[in-house]
Amino acid sequence: MATTTSTPFVQLPAGCPPVACVDIGGTKVAVNMADAQGVRGKVSEPTAKVGNNDALAQQIIRLIGESCALAGIAVADISAVGVATCGPFVINQGMVELAGPNICGGLAGKARGLPNDWTTALLEAPLKAVFPNVRVENDGVGALEAERRWGALQGQDNCAYVTWSTGIGMGLCVDGHILRGKNGNAGHAGHTFVSTNDDALCGCGLVGDVEGLVAGNAIPRRFGKDGFADAATLFIAARAGDAGAVAIVDGLCDVMGRTLFNMVATLDLQRISVGGSVFWHNRDYLLPKLQAYLQGKLPALTQGVEIVPAGLGEQVGDYAALALVVP
Repeated sequence: MATTTSTPFVQLPAGCPPVACVDIGGTKVAVNMADAQGVRGKVSEPTAKVGNNDALAQQIIRLIGESCALAGIAVADISAVGVATCGPFVINQGMVELAGPNICGGLAGKARGLPNDWTTALLEAPLKAVFPNVRVENDGVGALEAERRWGALQGQDNCAYVTWSTGIGMGLCVDGHILRGKNGNAGHAGHTFVSTNDDALCGCGLVGDVEGLVAGNAIPRRFGKDGFADAATLFIAARAGDAGAVAIVDGLCDVMGRTLFNMVATLDLQRISVGGSVFWHNRDYLLPKLQAYLQGKLPALTQGVEIVPAGLGEQVGDYAALALVVP
């Protein structure tokens, strides 16, 4: 069932026509409306993963209608639809399709446990059949744009946004230019290898990449046998001083710390903003561990580099999509 909340951060200029903001994750899809009256009419549901591979696009079209009804906006008045989504992307006849490892079960096969055999999920083409002005970007790019406009990355030309959530994603900015790549997939450092682990199966089919090791959905797969059925259970135990849980969390931070260091060393970044459900709900516990990982390592590259919580907090996903479609 859809749920409703409101978001208070950003108000658009008077006369700004309404836009739809769509945030697609491996766990949930959320839709808001935004206009001069604010950002409102939020609805969210678990991400569609059954049926034909246009099920996600059809879910979004329906949720846009529900969000419009809550916000008192006519669907016909929507001027643009911004879609910030987990990737990677495949471009088919100029249109974005998702090859998301937490959505498409055909990538890693039955061992991944997803209830479909999709290798891609249709997205841009079905949306453009209903809404003429649609912009689809990786959610890391959208969150980066939002954080640079309204959040913790304002004034930063060499920076990154990192989400530690169901999956691991990034948006990257160097010399004031947001990096996108040939298919809009720049920033997929969650699928880089930092370990020779041979039992961490990622939904993309790789074994031992960052996402397969530390993402929210990796925790029960890797550590369920140790009694940690989800990330929340693990962190409750770690905070209580359980030695096994502390060791697991330290191992997760070692992987994430290496990943952040690699991004700094590769791109010469100044500030990294971190969000996502796994990080955000445990930020007081995790942030010092991640910050400490960079300290003293190759100071010419890491001196003065900041790792900070996302300035837009849990609402960064809502504003990621908004940042894609407002001037």
